[in-house]
Amino acid sequence: MKKTCLIIAGPTASGKTDLAIEIALRLNTEIISADSRQCYKEMNIGVAKPSAAQLAQVPHHFISSHSVRQSVTAADFGEYALTAIDKIFESRDVAVMTGGTGLYIKAFADGLDPVPATDSAIREAISEAYAKNGIAWLQEEINKLDPLFAVKGEMNNPRRIMRALEVYRMTGKSILSFHDKSAAERPFRVIRLAIDRPREELYERINRRVDGMFSQGLKEEVASLIDFKDCQALQTVGYKEWWSYFDGEQSLDETLDKIRQNTRQYAKRQLTWFRHQGNFSFVEPDADSILRLID
Repeated sequence: MKKTCLIIAGPTASGKTDLAIEIALRLNTEIISADSRQCYKEMNIGVAKPSAAQLAQVPHHFISSHSVRQSVTAADFGEYALTAIDKIFESRDVAVMTGGTGLYIKAFADGLDPVPATDSAIREAISEAYAKNGIAWLQEEINKLDPLFAVKGEMNNPRRIMRALEVYRMTGKSILSFHDKSAAERPFRVIRLAIDRPREELYERINRRVDGMFSQGLKEEVASLIDFKDCQALQTVGYKEWWSYFDGEQSLDETLDKIRQNTRQYAKRQLTWFRHQGNFSFVEPDADSILRLID
């Protein structure tokens, strides 16, 4: 059998973790997490990190591997994952990758498009303007300067918009113009799957997950991270909604409602991303059916 990486992607709360663990156990292999938040050791409940029991069942990579003080990029993940999979392939024919961070998966499977290096002065100026004026300012600026990104880019993701603005100010070109669409060669087979669930079912799973996180102590976990709230890692769904609560600006019920709503919106964006890639097969979360695809 040719060495194979089986990628199980999909939106948050779709059941990726349980499915990947079941498949990895049956294949006697290891899992590489492609989640941009589960890599932070200080964040557990709010990122739906696998439990201690699950981590004991199957070796995982890129789980609790970094601190929220560190900046982790898609390029960093790509290098990390390629090193990890080489180690797995020393004794296994198949490795499992699972997660919902599409750009991380792309960095691993295809490599990243060549984009100009960061200019610190431009980046800092944009960051200061964003801190002062908010995402509305970013969206207005990118609409004026880079209408192509405004149509095709992630217009609700401040970090992506800031990077697009930085590239435009450096080069006078859209960041999307640097995308050459050519994939890097990988010396192994990649099977890309994304879990497909009916929208109402997915949204109900999201609502139940948020309630479960609160019962497990999400509020206390976020409270323990207040000193790090300005770190990029904490500017994420499930955490950022709490800052107004701790500032006394909104109630507990309002906070939980915002987390549910923002998580549903995040899941919708994830699904859109995977569908637009054109190289993911959407499947039901059934281990037997998926395992037959490897043979």
